[in-house]
Amino acid sequence: MIEHAILLSAGQGSRLLPLTAERPKCLIDFSGRSLIGWQIEMLARCGVKRIDVVTGFMTDMVEQHIAAIDDPRVEVTCHFNPFFKVADNLGSCWIVRDRMDGDFMILNGDTLVSEDIVNRVQQGSEWPIAVTVDVKPAYDSDDMKVSCGENGRLARIGKTLTAEVSNAESIGFLAFRGEGGELFRETVRQTMRTPDGVNHWYLKVIDMIADSGKVGTVSIEGMDWAEVDFLNDIEIATELTDVWSQ
Repeated sequence: MIEHAILLSAGQGSRLLPLTAERPKCLIDFSGRSLIGWQIEMLARCGVKRIDVVTGFMTDMVEQHIAAIDDPRVEVTCHFNPFFKVADNLGSCWIVRDRMDGDFMILNGDTLVSEDIVNRVQQGSEWPIAVTVDVKPAYDSDDMKVSCGENGRLARIGKTLTAEVSNAESIGFLAFRGEGGELFRETVRQTMRTPDGVNHWYLKVIDMIADSGKVGTVSIEGMDWAEVDFLNDIEIATELTDVWSQ
């Protein structure tokens, strides 16, 4: 059982404008609860007791919102990423690198996941780093595409993978166990020391580690999740949370 999670919630969500003009993406309301509120709820239901949230855009608003979430199951701590405008989410991982001790999970700030998915990830795998993936008939340019090898090993991950090698997509939910956390933390540190480090997604680091044979996949095919990136995602995500709130 992993009791620690990191939420990467520093972005504004500019592709959701005007919805995010005066509030960050993570505070959009879905069926009476914020996006980040749903994330905290689902993680807490599945045994997570400590959550580190990386904030950025309108951090004061996010911190106040989280402070108002009075949940005895979980302790939530905010960490401000002052580079959120100029760095991609690898910078957010760098901000909380010292919190990456023991086993932990990372969840993108724009991904709604069901309790079933969190439980599936909590069941564990033999991989030090496990990337949660879904499968669909075809993948578009915005999907974080994955090339899975034999036995679920992750061979490559990235948005620019060709259709020929893509056979899954990352939903932005990862688990680190044993040596996986230290391996990830050290590769984040090394990558951020390079001139181009701030321009990378943290999944670029996962792609760099893939050749080690220590990165695998966990399939959640058929389970409920939603990524909130564009305005037309709002309706889809709301249909999901309407069910969860019943």
